[in-house]
Parts: sequence; structure tokens; C-alpha cells
Amino acid sequence: MYSIVIPIFNEERILRELRRRVQEAIASLDAPVEIILVDDGSTDDSFPIMKEIHRLDRRFKALRLSRNFGHQVALSAGLDVTRGDAVFLMDGDLQDPPELMATMLRHWKDGYQVVYTVKRSRKENPVKRLAFRAFYRVLHALSTVRIPMEAGNFSLLDRTVVDVLKSMPERNRFISGMRAWAGFRQIGVEYDRDARFAGKAQMSLSRLVDLALDGIFSFSKAPLRMAVYIGLASALVSFLGGTYVLYEKLFTDRAILGWASTIISITFLGGLILMTLGIVGEYIGRIYDEVKRRPLYIIQEIVGLPATSPVRKVRRRSSRSVPR
Repeated sequence: MYSIVIPIFNEERILRELRRRVQEAIASLDAPVEIILVDDGSTDDSFPIMKEIHRLDRRFKALRLSRNFGHQVALSAGLDVTRGDAVFLMDGDLQDPPELMATMLRHWKDGYQVVYTVKRSRKENPVKRLAFRAFYRVLHALSTVRIPMEAGNFSLLDRTVVDVLKSMPERNRFISGMRAWAGFRQIGVEYDRDARFAGKAQMSLSRLVDLALDGIFSFSKAPLRMAVYIGLASALVSFLGGTYVLYEKLFTDRAILGWASTIISITFLGGLILMTLGIVGEYIGRIYDEVKRRPLYIIQEIVGLPATSPVRKVRRRSSRSVPR
């Protein structure tokens, strides 16, 4: 069996076309397919349309989260209920072409356990393109894990890799980095990323910044080291400045003008201290999230998943929303 996980957030204008293209893409596959649509707290008619799609094609299942938990968590929720030997992850805005799944599947059959996709080009506004380029290059430079450049969520994962990702407990999730960290035999497939089929992008610039910070702080200690280096550099500059002032006082008759230089030094060092505290705070905040041990997500409604799924077993013990 093959599984496809697709997170959905306010995509009522795209869902029917998504269903059509996915059906065409999986028609040539050589095994049964299940498609897990994860409604990440949509406020439009996305979930009713997902239920309608399930009535028309039982291969489509639906998972409704109690609120918007975020794209990466929605992917994780879908992974938790998949049963396939190979699992595809793709976005629901049709920027990831479902037709590429057959090519990815051939690499999987050749023995690759992770088949990720690499974007040759993007049909997005220049600001977002620049932001993505900067993010991938900064992450590539800082990360201790070699995360491929321009490799996003659109990928195929072997069941072994899926089980590894499910066992990773972190709350601030960055699937591309977790996938790279897991290792195994991996290969990239290049493609041109399309524009959205309809509507406006649901991933705002602020959310992209949050995702970028999760990627950097989850897979790199470089910001902490940078704070140490900045502190050492500041101390060195202060020492040299103090030596110069002492020399001027003891061995020359020149007056030392102190007010402007003092204010500049105070504001400069204050800025460095606040920046360093911010870097440390990012790591402490993530530690705080882990220590609380709240559920990663909460399921409000399930459509089409079999009684043998882990989620259904939990629901039998309680009629309330299901934490996972």
C-alpha cells in the first residue's frame, strides 16, 4: 500500500481539483493507495468538501484537528495514521505536482528510502523567492545536519523512515530537517514549483520566519556559539579601548571627550546583550515547550480511517477530542 498525506488549511477552492489530479496520478500505481487529508483548523468549507470527497472516493480519508496547529504538525498527524509501505508528503495547494509521484516511486523501488524533491524554480513573488533562498543558504551554512538546498516537504518516505519520524518527540518540528537527520539512502528529484491553483498563499511571511527559526534552532548550535564569539569580540574591543584611554590619560596632554563615546558604547553593548539574551531565549523557549509535554495536536473528527488505526483505538476509550 501507498499513503499520501496532504495538510489542508482553507483550501475550499482547490480541493476538488486536488482530488481530480491525485486520482489521475495514482491511476497508474501498482498498489492500493490511501490519501490522508489533514484539516489544520480550516475556517471555510474545506472539511465538508473533504467529507464529500470521501463519499465519492473511499480512498480519501480525512482528519480534522481541533484548531490550527501549523503545517508541520498537520503533516505529523497524517504520518501517525498512515499504513503504507511508502508515504508521500505533499502540500494541498497544487504547487507540488502529484504527477511526480510515479517518478519518486521508481527511485523507491530502486532501493532509496527517502526521495525528496528539489525546486529548480518557483512561481512566487520576488520577496518570497528571496526569503526562501536566504533561508536555505543560512540553514545550509549553520546546520550540523546536511539538509539539501531547496528541498521542501514534498517527498516519499519508506515505512522505516516514517517510523523513525514518528518516534521523534520534539514539538517544534521541521520535517525536512528531521528527514535529513534520520539518514538512510536518499536521492533528490528536481522539479519546477507551480503557482497556486487558486486563492492566496496561506503561509504568511511571519509563519515562514517562524518555520525558518524552527529549522535553524532545531538543527544548529551555531547561534549560541555566535553569541559567545560576539561577547569575546566585544570584550576585546573594550580592552583595546580602555588601553587607549589609559595611554591618553597618562602619557599625553590631549583631552578625552567622554560623553558621546560613553553613550555609544553603552547602547552598543546593550544591543549585544539583548541580542545574546534573545538567542538564548529561543533555545530556552524550545526547552520549555518540550518540558510541558502537551499533546502535539488534538483530533476533533475522523472520516474514513479504519478501526485498526491508532487514532481510532484511542477514540474508543474516550468520546472527547483525542490528544496525540
